[in-house]
Amino acid sequence: MRYGAISPLITGTDDSLSHAEFFRSVSSNGIKDASGKTRHYHPDTIESWYLNYKNHGFDGLIPKGRADEGKSRKLDTDLQQRIRYLKSHYPRLSAAAIFRQLSDDGDICHGDVSESTVTRFIAKLQQEEKSAPVNDMRRYERPHINEVWCGDSSVGPRLFLPDGSRQKVYIIALIDDASRFIVGIDVFFNDNFVNLMSVLKSAVSKYGVPSVLNFDNGSPYRNQQMELLAARIGSSINYCQPYTPTSKAKIERWFRTMKDQWMASLNMRDFHSIDELRGSLFAFVQLYNQRVHSSLNGSSPSDRFFSESDRIRRLSDETIQKSFLLEIERRVSADCVITIDQVEYEVDPAFARQRVRLRYSSDMSKIFVIDPSGELVPIRLLNKHENAVIKRNKLHLSEGGESL
Repeated sequence: MRYGAISPLITGTDDSLSHAEFFRSVSSNGIKDASGKTRHYHPDTIESWYLNYKNHGFDGLIPKGRADEGKSRKLDTDLQQRIRYLKSHYPRLSAAAIFRQLSDDGDICHGDVSESTVTRFIAKLQQEEKSAPVNDMRRYERPHINEVWCGDSSVGPRLFLPDGSRQKVYIIALIDDASRFIVGIDVFFNDNFVNLMSVLKSAVSKYGVPSVLNFDNGSPYRNQQMELLAARIGSSINYCQPYTPTSKAKIERWFRTMKDQWMASLNMRDFHSIDELRGSLFAFVQLYNQRVHSSLNGSSPSDRFFSESDRIRRLSDETIQKSFLLEIERRVSADCVITIDQVEYEVDPAFARQRVRLRYSSDMSKIFVIDPSGELVPIRLLNKHENAVIKRNKLHLSEGGESL
């Protein structure tokens, strides 16, 4: 949430005259938290987030633990959902009746939440329902490359497997808004975040970092791993409003072109593996990127993209390798062991009994624990037999100058 608030300033997509103006604007507009509630933070608070990011990177935005951690708050997420449910299914219930129902059901303990608090929340819900804004839909195009990449997936053809069965495949693609250049594409048996990450990694390695990633609200795109990845590479994410396919019209139009020109011409019996199908798709994309596009004034997507090569912001290989890692949290046992997907790993004794953050490759070949300085420390599979023969430092107790 904090990175999302300051990302326009970091990526250079903000039009404010000064930083102070930007902080005041964000404070005035408000920021949606994880529960969907809009909060208004003081401009100085937002400025402190920005300075923390500039000085310490993304880790500088991680909030410290609350002093009242573990204590309930008024109208927490569960209680808000309960009130929404009662009001939507029983619209004639008054706020007082809903408060009594919540109290009778044990959702509200006496003295924790007042009736006026519930009344104000319901009044806000009713105000939100009455305000039905008209969507302002206009055709647009970014003036420069790498300002916006739009990503999506589409169902591809069915591939004949060696056992005679047919398997559906998915195609994940990324298109640059200004040039219509396909910066990343691949074909997979599954449509998930790990496969999206591999396409994005290849695209960033070749064509630099986009300022904004435009996605829909599907689970491969809208998740914590995606938000962490965007923050590490210095991009912000824009999620389209539900049921508005025009928000990503260019990638939708490209998929239609792909189906009309590539898929329609395929004889699937000529392909015996997904690698062969991938090679055919790559060849089609290469031709598409070189072909003159009617909306580009006689230029091809490739010519348009590389006409602004100065806007290609590349990352070092080391940064890419570190950024494109998955991240989870685990608690280390007293004997320095953590478990990931029912597989046990051994970490340094310094992390015993601590909750640590881990970063790992999608194939689990590389797993690191993040130490307090932010460095990635590799860990290894637990080997109980090897540990049984390792010599350990014996504890010597001394008394009167003699060792016991």
